Amino acid sequence: MKYAIIAAGEGSRLAAEGVESPKPLVKIGHERLIDRLIRVFMDNDAEEIVVICNDITTEVSFHLVKLQQDGLEGRPLPLRFIVKSTPSSMHSFFEISRMLGDGPFCLTTVDTIFREEEFARYIAAFSEAVTSGKCDGMMGVTDYIDDEKPLYVDTDDSLGITGFLDRSDTCRYISGGIYGLTSTAIETLCSCMERGESRMRNFQRALIADGRRLKAWPFSKVLDIDHATDIKKAEDFILEE
Repeated sequence: MKYAIIAAGEGSRLAAEGVESPKPLVKIGHERLIDRLIRVFMDNDAEEIVVICNDITTEVSFHLVKLQQDGLEGRPLPLRFIVKSTPSSMHSFFEISRMLGDGPFCLTTVDTIFREEEFARYIAAFSEAVTSGKCDGMMGVTDYIDDEKPLYVDTDDSLGITGFLDRSDTCRYISGGIYGLTSTAIETLCSCMERGESRMRNFQRALIADGRRLKAWPFSKVLDIDHATDIKKAEDFILEE
């Protein structure tokens, strides 16, 4: 399994609230956000880990160079990264898509916080579903809503995804920012870019429009780090594991 991390945002809200570190280097407990994801991916049989970071904050790219050279706590890493600022997360995804090859991959944003044991079960379920030809993608979802602009995920009785909505009074789940995809998704992504679209939620809608078979996989809780107060929430959440 290949893994990819979008770490190209500027983290402007965190900076405005007094958080000095760039978002990928923000520590949850004693572990940087990007290091936590890389460690978890390595624990789930990472063939390769691809990262995109922006060219504004050199601290992040310097950290990634150090990880390439020294590993993570001495553990060698199959890490590749590119440095480029992009206008949206979908554009960031496009920049690294050529590095993801023809097999299945899992993509997340750098501030995605989840329970590690749930993630391991998610990856196992995604791998099995792809191998058996049951779906073209499996999205991590949650019924825990603590987001300013959640993306609601409409599903059928078998957790097949039927739509992605900005507003809903009936959807149980929202997107957790965890995307398990096959190479067919890259075709949809390229079409989105050709049409001048942006934002990951529009890419996800395009997957449905293109007839991709998507399944939802429920996590009990997924957090992201948009505000300084989210750091303490994430630390408390991790301690619950």
